[in-house]
Amino acid sequence: MSWLTLGELIHTTLVFATAIIFASLGGVFSEKSGVTNLGLEGLMVFGAFAAGVGGFYAEQAGLGGTSAAWVGVLSAALFGILVSLIHAVASITFKADQVISGIVINFLAAGSTLYMVKLLFEGDGDTGRIQGFNEISIPYLVDIPIAGKAFFQAYPTTYLAILLVIIGYFTLYKTPFGLRLRSVGEHPGAADTVGIKVNRLRYIGVMISGALAGIGGATITLTTTNMFSHNTVSGQGYIAIAAMIFGKWNPLGAFGAAVFFGFSQAIRNYVQLFAWSQSIPQEIIFMLPYLLTIIVLVAAVGRSRAPAALGQLYDPSKR
Repeated sequence: MSWLTLGELIHTTLVFATAIIFASLGGVFSEKSGVTNLGLEGLMVFGAFAAGVGGFYAEQAGLGGTSAAWVGVLSAALFGILVSLIHAVASITFKADQVISGIVINFLAAGSTLYMVKLLFEGDGDTGRIQGFNEISIPYLVDIPIAGKAFFQAYPTTYLAILLVIIGYFTLYKTPFGLRLRSVGEHPGAADTVGIKVNRLRYIGVMISGALAGIGGATITLTTTNMFSHNTVSGQGYIAIAAMIFGKWNPLGAFGAAVFFGFSQAIRNYVQLFAWSQSIPQEIIFMLPYLLTIIVLVAAVGRSRAPAALGQLYDPSKR
């Protein structure tokens, strides 16, 4: 493999990893507050849908490509928050099973977004092509061998994802808000006794996860596909859950795991360049990211410690 190809491989890895970074970081905030969120796939689908529709109509209104793309990102974040409230109300206020609530979000996303796309676009199964984001090259740095192409030529969303990982880590581990959020996921009864509003913080954690997962879905629509259709997300929300677990519910760990899964998606494109890969059925090559997800989850069993109160309903009368 040449140095040029290596730089392109790293670049492609970050492109594929970006959506997973957003969603897994969102999952960290929800589950650190004690609310299991298996609905990341559905939240990403809703975000991808909102970005496609918002970006399309923003372009129709005369906004330039980049401005329209940012409208798509904002639409995805807001839509993600609204949908995540369904999960929050069901699992926190009405104390429904959090696993089932998350799965319902996934099923709801699969059916409702396809229906709304057909309703809005005269029966078509997609939103039509939108301009989306263009890659940004940082002057001078992009000319550095290998690293220039790998790290200094990227979509704006990639830089935003890295920035939010740093902010997310600082927020969770260096601020009073982060301490309170983690406390309601570890021992909500003790947190309640010192005046911390357990349910309020859990709502906030779930809403943050909705916003970030929505942006994760928007990233796919606005960078790699430039449209929304029923298969835009294609299971990346489930990969984000695996990244969150493998990353031990830590923003930096989730980032590293997301990059690993991004690499597994990027490598399948480069494997096909080698002559020896021609004898391997394409279906097996395209299964690679999902096979690695299963392997990593099996390897993580017993090694990752989830928040102590994760998935536990909180009843103030029994503290």
